[in-house]
Amino acid sequence: MTDANPRNAMLRTGLFSLGVALVVAAPVVGLVPGPGGVVVFAAGLALMLRNSHWAKRQFVGAKRRWPKAGDLADRGLRRASSARRRSRAEQDALR
Repeated sequence: MTDANPRNAMLRTGLFSLGVALVVAAPVVGLVPGPGGVVVFAAGLALMLRNSHWAKRQFVGAKRRWPKAGDLADRGLRRASSARRRSRAEQDALR
């Protein structure tokens, strides 16, 4: 799936590149006291997932392989799909 407008494609590529840079910078920021590295990593991951179909496929594959870690990642990224799954699980538990 490609964008019809080349400017949109350039913007998506730029945002994806920024996300990669943030993920790479996260360990360096993590050396500073505080939770900065986690926040920088989550922001980079969110940019990558929103702007790359390849990254989304990789993320889905990792979630299938490690469901507990995938659930934590979904909660950290505040994904709507995670909230829907949790509400369905709660409703099923009540039945």
